[in-house]
Amino acid sequence: MVAYLLEVGCEELPASFVDSALQQWQAGIPASLAEHHLQAEQMQLFGTPRRLAVLLQGLPNQQPDRTLEVKGPPAQLAYQDGQLTPTGEKFARKQGVDPASLEIRQVGKGSFVFAVQKVRGRPTAAVIQELAPTWITGLSGERLMRWACGDLKFPRPIRWLVSLWDDQVLPLLLPTHEGNTMPGLAAGRVSQGHRVLGPPTVILERATSYNEQMQKVGVNPDPAARAAQIRAQVAQLAAQVEGEAQMPPALLQEVVQLVEWPTAILGRFEPEFLRLPTAVIETVMITHQRYFPIRDRRDPEKLLPYFITISNGDPEQSERIAAGNSRVVRARLSDARFFYEEDQQIPLADKVQRLEAVTFVEGLGSMRDKVERIRQISHLIATALKLDPQEQALVDRTAQLCKADLVTQMVYEFPELQGIMGADYARHAGEPEAVAEGIEQHYWPLGAGDPLPTCLTGQVVGCADRLDTLVGMFHLGRIPTGSSDRFGLRRAANSLVLIAWDAGWSFDFNLLLHRLVQDYANGNANTLRALQEFLVQRLQTLLQEEKQIDYDLVKAVLGDPEALRAQAEDVAKLDLTLRALSNLPLTLLRAEYLQHLRATGELAYLYPTLNRCARLAAQGDLDYQTVDPAVVINPEQLQEMAERQLYEVCRKIYQQGVEPALQGDFTPLVEALQAAAPQVAEFFEAVLVMDPDPARRANRLHLLGLLRNQARLLGDMGAVVMSGEAQGS
Repeated sequence: MVAYLLEVGCEELPASFVDSALQQWQAGIPASLAEHHLQAEQMQLFGTPRRLAVLLQGLPNQQPDRTLEVKGPPAQLAYQDGQLTPTGEKFARKQGVDPASLEIRQVGKGSFVFAVQKVRGRPTAAVIQELAPTWITGLSGERLMRWACGDLKFPRPIRWLVSLWDDQVLPLLLPTHEGNTMPGLAAGRVSQGHRVLGPPTVILERATSYNEQMQKVGVNPDPAARAAQIRAQVAQLAAQVEGEAQMPPALLQEVVQLVEWPTAILGRFEPEFLRLPTAVIETVMITHQRYFPIRDRRDPEKLLPYFITISNGDPEQSERIAAGNSRVVRARLSDARFFYEEDQQIPLADKVQRLEAVTFVEGLGSMRDKVERIRQISHLIATALKLDPQEQALVDRTAQLCKADLVTQMVYEFPELQGIMGADYARHAGEPEAVAEGIEQHYWPLGAGDPLPTCLTGQVVGCADRLDTLVGMFHLGRIPTGSSDRFGLRRAANSLVLIAWDAGWSFDFNLLLHRLVQDYANGNANTLRALQEFLVQRLQTLLQEEKQIDYDLVKAVLGDPEALRAQAEDVAKLDLTLRALSNLPLTLLRAEYLQHLRATGELAYLYPTLNRCARLAAQGDLDYQTVDPAVVINPEQLQEMAERQLYEVCRKIYQQGVEPALQGDFTPLVEALQAAAPQVAEFFEAVLVMDPDPARRANRLHLLGLLRNQARLLGDMGAVVMSGEAQGS
């Protein structure tokens, strides 16, 4: 067994690319080896701003020998009278085997010719020489560049390559020009140390000594080890000032890939800047300077006038580095203080009119126009929720002011603070706390997994804002396709669903969408259907990925969203899909209850009976909404005891299970459906459903249709997969 080291040395790489490249190698290199019948016992990845490296240990010296078998033409075409035909000779020649070695085998009901070839494994080193360049050139990223006169694209110029097979250089040439028209970049054993702390070059002795040797020249190549160093150093410095450092995971991940030898340095700023909102100070430090703020250990809500930066320089120069970073922070905070004081000279409400000068999207007017639409949509939602006049007034005021901070100097300089500064300025202007909270929270959730709005004003205005964007963009035909979603419409739709689930909003989203399309999209039916389909697709994704509901149970609840695009020729599918949007929290409860029934085994008991009813009921003409037997059944035409009993069963289900199911309690419905199984079985045994008499046949089909519809209050049993437990998508 041998070890192999590949190192790619570059000018300083973007931190995001280092993470991405290591992730790509983590998946791609083992797969690449496996395609060539190779496997390493251990793979270790290294990455810093100036290098990417992979160490493969436990590689075999050569590929295993293997036997290739290729099926050829039928034996009767390959041989005639015991002699090989031209067809057989051509097959043997194509496979590169001796015609005499061809074998005849029985496959099914016929005989075929097979070419059997023993393939000797190639030396692993030779395979690696072919694969390693593709590992480099196969990396994808944003804003790749070319340098000098070469054609090779990479995020930054590649300056050196290391390729070691144990303690020997494995010759490697990275092409830098298309078609290999010029010599490429040759690999050796010479790497480079830290720009400040190490020597310009370092000669690597063997593949397995890479980490150890790099440590000696001021480079810690292991990102996990650097992260541990940073966490320990930061905690130690923060403790010196009786504080605890804030270490957002995304910031730590970025900082780790900005340094090769981390040194934590404590900086400070004047306490007078602490009068600025905490969010402003943290944004300056975290987002703009990549510093770790420090909070008071005794009062976690209180910031201390200190920060910690991670240096990639000489630790002996820490004091000078700290002084320089402190000057930068002081300047940024001075600017922020000026913006903050200037912004408060004009009340937030007086800034709304200035939104006329800010374009929302071409074709949808200004941000001032958007605010007015948000107010109108908020009113529709508030009416649907039956809010009292005081609550409606708070919602309207929140909607009126929700975008006003976009024209403030602070948000212009620090866009990350939109909503946060609006809330702060609203409080200073004497607005109610519910309005201030709503201004900030109407942007929530900011991303996947982030908190949802907790205040009513934030929930209503946030949904109104997203609905306005969705309807407007769909009206303009800017519908997401593939992975492209420039305006974040998927995220907006996801947020709508999550907020409705969290707040328990049971009003009909279909009616709201219809009203909005009527008002803002001239009632375009195609826009409405596209919006409905889009929202149901987001429901499907959230149910499967967020709530871990099996794919077939999700389909049982949602039907087929694509039926909307086809104007729903299948009425059953359209019924389920529109029902899913009519009450979003109830849709979630239905899906979760079906998952519960599968887990307890009750679904397996219900399925055969209800699925058989649904299949036969499809031959009748009963719609998919009727659940009351009295509406469609004429009891006088029920002649057989079994059909009279089934009629009573339908009445019992309707009386005991339907209303609770509409309120989200499915237990009575399921218990009644389970109790109906014996009567359904007896009905099928004793009654001819497809009776020659049209009236009797219609009555019996309607009975089965009623059972189908009553079950559909929970889900479409025809969509359930019962051949083993369905797997989540």
